[in-house]
Amino acid sequence: MPHRPTHPTRRQVLTTLAAAAALPTMAPAQAQAAFPSKPITLLVPFAPGGIADITARTVAQAMGPLLGQTVVVDNRPSAGSIVASQAVAKAAPDGYTLLLMSNGHAVSANLFKKLPYDVAKDFAPITTLGFFEMVVAVDAGSRFKSLGELLAYAKANPGKLNIGTIAVGSTQHLAAELLKMRAGMDALIVPFKGSPDVLRALKAGDIDVAVEILGPTMSQITGGSVRALALTDDRRNPVLPDVPTVQESGVKDYDVTSWNALAAPAGTPADVVAKIGKAARDALATPAVHKRLQELGVRAQAGTPAQLETLLATDTRRWRDVIQAAKIELQ
Repeated sequence: MPHRPTHPTRRQVLTTLAAAAALPTMAPAQAQAAFPSKPITLLVPFAPGGIADITARTVAQAMGPLLGQTVVVDNRPSAGSIVASQAVAKAAPDGYTLLLMSNGHAVSANLFKKLPYDVAKDFAPITTLGFFEMVVAVDAGSRFKSLGELLAYAKANPGKLNIGTIAVGSTQHLAAELLKMRAGMDALIVPFKGSPDVLRALKAGDIDVAVEILGPTMSQITGGSVRALALTDDRRNPVLPDVPTVQESGVKDYDVTSWNALAAPAGTPADVVAKIGKAARDALATPAVHKRLQELGVRAQAGTPAQLETLLATDTRRWRDVIQAAKIELQ
């Protein structure tokens, strides 16, 4: 009797097709689950040695073992953080290229006539890393013993008080502009190239007061050559418990902190963002990282992508108003 070929049933055909259709969706899921399978690059838009750079390197080093891959810091300093930011905005949204974002991005969004990216749309926020405040300081021999005394002098002597900061458009410069606005005083802001120049001018008596990041001035404050009148954060610093905040000194609605954060290119998968964020949070929670950042004057603080998105939007609106009110020329 001849052998009759058997034909698959309709149910068998449908089952085979369904299994084949499932294969393409399974492969990406398996590849995605392997993240990270190679080193991650963190682009830092500042030169080596500063607070932002040391923060990035400290956190990146601690994140490596948690992710099972090295996190390599790549410094690409430029005006407005543009070079590093543009590189990340154009990078593949796969989690392997990250940006050290800062409050400077909120400033640049308003200070430049045009940027080669949209700060609000071209990045996926991951988490904040840390916050660091500024200090309103005078020379140890200054007549001003408190911020209240300095503000009273400024109001009684319009245009005679000189405030030193670094370059126009810097967070320090805008913090000084905001102080003028909130305190209602007429004072002259004198910009310098860098923090060492500001401190030298303060010691030489070329300026009456300086608004500078706390970290670079801490040794002079603790050493007694510089007097801290007030801190710009909304809370006192445990390292300087006797120094009041600007708000405590009578200036309402004043709270200025610089911050650093992690961001990825827009479109980075949510699970990749979550994995990087968890590694950053766990790194910040380690005693060694917390201690190192505290030595820099940085308050370690992680957050959610939504919190970072809100922070960036809030700072962008605030600095836009300050830049417009101070009539700062756009770059």
